[in-house]
Amino acid sequence: MSAGKIRVGIGGWNFEPWRDNFYPQGWPQARELEYASQRLSAIEINSTYYGAQKPATFAKWRKETPDGFLFSLKAIRFATQRRVLADGAESIERFIDSGIAELGDKLGPIVWQLAPTHRFDAADLTAFLELLPREVDGIKLRHALDVRHASFQCADYLALARKHNAATVFTESDDYPAIAEPTADFVYTRIMRTDSALPEGCPPEVFPALAAAARIWAEGGEPDGLPRIETAAAEPGAPRDVFMYFISGAQERAPAAAMALRRALGEEVKAPEGKP
Repeated sequence: MSAGKIRVGIGGWNFEPWRDNFYPQGWPQARELEYASQRLSAIEINSTYYGAQKPATFAKWRKETPDGFLFSLKAIRFATQRRVLADGAESIERFIDSGIAELGDKLGPIVWQLAPTHRFDAADLTAFLELLPREVDGIKLRHALDVRHASFQCADYLALARKHNAATVFTESDDYPAIAEPTADFVYTRIMRTDSALPEGCPPEVFPALAAAARIWAEGGEPDGLPRIETAAAEPGAPRDVFMYFISGAQERAPAAAMALRRALGEEVKAPEGKP
């Protein structure tokens, strides 16, 4: 059985410090997405969390990136930053219909980020998950839940997420609970511990370990050594696509870390240009 596709990326592409250590000196800001997408295999877009984008903007992003590249989208905050998630139906509909289908086959998972104070409520989360559409304009949608309260670290939550094929973001961070169990047919990881003192954001030995974990997930297995709520499955399941993003932390090191992980996966990465 073949493995799923592993994609590695960062959050966004417009960040001032990257103009000193990622983009070549003098590289036009209008072409930063073009440059980044040639060296990464996915990008998580954060601007969609704060406000709606125009359909023409999504179409422009699609045209500026190579075949096989994917965008993950953070869903609009008005749909998730509320006490009762089930009350967000109108915001969910507006977001889905805002033009995201213009990304076509470059539309990756949609991330629904809950507030750090939002506690697990099975009834309300069930109602929310039932509001999430399975497709838009014939494009299959994949949904990931970024849950940030420790009350989600329970078997009831895992069962509910699996029932709706909603991935749980595995956040590698000191600030949010870690839930490493796969709950969907894809895995979504956000790595938030990069160190500004290290040229690639992490010690060199970290990247082979991350690559090994990604391969196990992609083959349908569950890596050892991760924080767990339940016992790992004894046998691998179906292959999964895997998304691994270096985000937050020492953000200035995110592109270097992502490229280092791609190299650890045996992928060819164009060498960074400009200042080291």
